[in-house]
Amino acid sequence: MSIEGNINFSSVVNKWAEENPYKEVIVYENKRITYKELNDRVNALAQGLLSLGIEQGDRVGILVYNCSEFFETIFAVNRIGAIFLPLNFRLAPDELAYILGNAGAKALISEDDFHNEIDSIRENLPELQHYVSLSVTEDKSWKSYQKLIDSNLGTQVLDAHVELNDLHRLMYTSGTTSRPKGVKISFENLYWKNIGHIWNFNIGPDDKTLIVGPLYHVGGLDLPSTGVLYRGGSVVILRKFDPEQVLAAIEQEKPTNIWLAPAMVNMLLQFEQAHRYNLDSIRFIIAGGERMPEPLIERVQKLFKNAWFCDAYGLTETVSGDTFLPRSKTFEKLGSVGKPCIHLDMRVVDDDGNKVPPGEIGEIVFRGPKVTKGYWQDEESTKKSIRNGWFHTGDMGYVDEEGYLYITDRKKDMIVSGGENIATLEVERVLYEHPFVLEAAVIGIPHPKWGEVPKAFIVAKKDENIIEAELLSLCKEKLAKYKVPQEIEFVNELPRNPSGKVLKRELRENRRQRA
Repeated sequence: MSIEGNINFSSVVNKWAEENPYKEVIVYENKRITYKELNDRVNALAQGLLSLGIEQGDRVGILVYNCSEFFETIFAVNRIGAIFLPLNFRLAPDELAYILGNAGAKALISEDDFHNEIDSIRENLPELQHYVSLSVTEDKSWKSYQKLIDSNLGTQVLDAHVELNDLHRLMYTSGTTSRPKGVKISFENLYWKNIGHIWNFNIGPDDKTLIVGPLYHVGGLDLPSTGVLYRGGSVVILRKFDPEQVLAAIEQEKPTNIWLAPAMVNMLLQFEQAHRYNLDSIRFIIAGGERMPEPLIERVQKLFKNAWFCDAYGLTETVSGDTFLPRSKTFEKLGSVGKPCIHLDMRVVDDDGNKVPPGEIGEIVFRGPKVTKGYWQDEESTKKSIRNGWFHTGDMGYVDEEGYLYITDRKKDMIVSGGENIATLEVERVLYEHPFVLEAAVIGIPHPKWGEVPKAFIVAKKDENIIEAELLSLCKEKLAKYKVPQEIEFVNELPRNPSGKVLKRELRENRRQRA
């Protein structure tokens, strides 16, 4: 579809640089950047990328910790019509090589901490022509990011004309298959995601997002900072998540909103001095990554007294933030992740794609303009995930009579024991009721009679001793007999992906290797 006018995301910076040039848009460490300064740097970086031969449609990767340059790069890459490629800094060199190679990246922006990893895979990346570093020190094999900007300050670069289906970015999922898939996020997807979030949270120019999650992930980047910037708001960036730094930043910078993965919520609640900080500026918290245990929701509401704690659900493939629980339903619908945002259709379906009645568990599917059109160079996965216009999430859940969604499990994580389905989150919810449980995860393990039975992995609170018998007694009291864990294993931590989701695949694999 061809359109007239400018839908390029980089036009947002131009607009607010004209209307409110001296308003702070980014706060990061000792930097306080205004919209005018941001636009000047975006223009300069865009011209610098053009001088390297980066053209419309080329892919530009970025491998950095959270920083102000992340946003400069997004806008500069979009300004010239190239495609932004954020990279997970936790990946191993071979994994980075696969993504950069699969995406066909032409340039990469990185920093000192990752030079060795990238240098070790250069020979495997013939298409990657330009290596740009945030480092202030000279390195012949890396071009200077700051020099690219300094040598082009004062230039003006027009926003490239883009169509709705042109790609704003590629984001590679953590995936459950052997290789991650590149999710194609178009300018249309981003636009409708922003509209949905602006509508849902009444976002305006006075809003300020505290970014504590990794920016290469939709949680850190899009919940809701891209929407806040769209409305002329601002962001405060923390390089990495640290409970004390998060609380201090809220007190000092007075942000109005924040996205927190469940593990982050847990760490804030465990920080003994949390109650001493003034957290009154936060008007809404978006939670997501996995279903929040209900006891944690109640505790976080007590810590953030003025905040709407909005339990949410979303995917990389939908630019995240798909369903939100209204403030008025926080306790009435405790455990629900709410209803879909505007312009997004949702169904719960059976294996044949038929809509199931309220209360019946099925697979959650979405349809709408914020949903990806598919995966990069992967028609097979695209056809498997998008069927009859609906994106199949692989997540299981149900809606109640009023249409509120409840997540029960990942389709692949459902335990089938003696013909009975067991939602692992149902078991985990009970385990979290024990005061000494910090984190809990449940998987299915093989059983000669029942096929599968539950096994629980428990992270105990520091300096606390959990008596296994107490946990089993609690589960027997609260759950059907077949749902009670047959094994309990205590671990130091649970494996998680950047959004905070527990990687149950790793728990299963580690168990098989030990068996």
